[in-house]
Amino acid sequence: MNQNLNSALYDIGISYDDNWEQGPPLVKQQLNPPKRTAKKRTSFLGFEVNVPFGIPAGPLLNSSFIKTAFEWGFDVNHYKTQRSVVFKCNQFPNVLFVDVKGNLTLKKAAKPLIGKTKTSKSPKEFSITNSFGNPSRGPDVWQKDMKKALTYAKKGQLLIASVVGTIQEGFDENDYYDDFAYTALLAKETGVKIIEVNLSCPNVANEGVICYNKKATYQITRKVKEKIGNTPLLVKLGYYGDDQQELLGTIVKGMSPFVDGIAAINTISAPVVDQKGNQALPGPNRLKSGICGASIKWAGLDMVGRLTRIREKNRLRFAIIGVGGVMTPKDYEAYKKLGADLVQSATGAMWNPTLAYEIWKKHAKN
Repeated sequence: MNQNLNSALYDIGISYDDNWEQGPPLVKQQLNPPKRTAKKRTSFLGFEVNVPFGIPAGPLLNSSFIKTAFEWGFDVNHYKTQRSVVFKCNQFPNVLFVDVKGNLTLKKAAKPLIGKTKTSKSPKEFSITNSFGNPSRGPDVWQKDMKKALTYAKKGQLLIASVVGTIQEGFDENDYYDDFAYTALLAKETGVKIIEVNLSCPNVANEGVICYNKKATYQITRKVKEKIGNTPLLVKLGYYGDDQQELLGTIVKGMSPFVDGIAAINTISAPVVDQKGNQALPGPNRLKSGICGASIKWAGLDMVGRLTRIREKNRLRFAIIGVGGVMTPKDYEAYKKLGADLVQSATGAMWNPTLAYEIWKKHAKN
């Protein structure tokens, strides 16, 4: 039976702007979050956290969403990726269900997936499109709101800012890289304790994705670190294929003087069509969408394992944040076993607001 399953943290049936204004559906449902008692804490980059688990950059649009996530026991959360300028969201819809059999391998992702408004799969099994375009209301709005979001973090909870550079008219690559650093500085001004830069985004002049470019990753992380000083810096990477292993090692080593942690992965990109074979998401440059959910867990786990080996082999010091397809406590444990210092869930958390509590229950016993 097909279900129109709505998320508890983000209403996929209304626009991004309406979600921003209305806040998470959970708030309207007036449900009480399960109560936890702090039994022990873990250190993450020098900060004590109740459980090294939370929500990555994406579903938590503003302080209202951050407040809800903290209340429901997600202890390490990212404020949605922000820019130095106002930037509109992609056209609605942004989230469609895609039915993938098993893992969304790179081979499968080369062929079109069918996007639908309904799914027959359970919230532990499905995958979705993530096609927003990193919208931002600009620093005049988000700086003030990020300061507000910081006040909702209780003991053992941590807010992380996520930023991205914006390609603007007349920019060359250095201007673009400088904008990453400037936006990171704007985030630092809010008082946030950790900043992440999203490197799994397009480079200037259609040169592909930044995280696969040795020069871009080095220059951006160097420039950002110069601006934010001793504030810990994270980078968000995409998936690197087996044939890119040497490139991954080179990039990680190149960034290592500036970076305190690496988060992987973001999404796996695939063309998404309707049942007639036409582009499913409206607007230019939207045939392809990032895919999130259960079908990309294999890629997140694979990257965490590879990053762990690079860290050990080269005696580097950086935290690893495992992201991708975390739908159950077992998925959290799988990431931890491979070397993740922190684990995060977007799709899983969106449809299961008690996921953090379920993980805490197991964590508290150990």
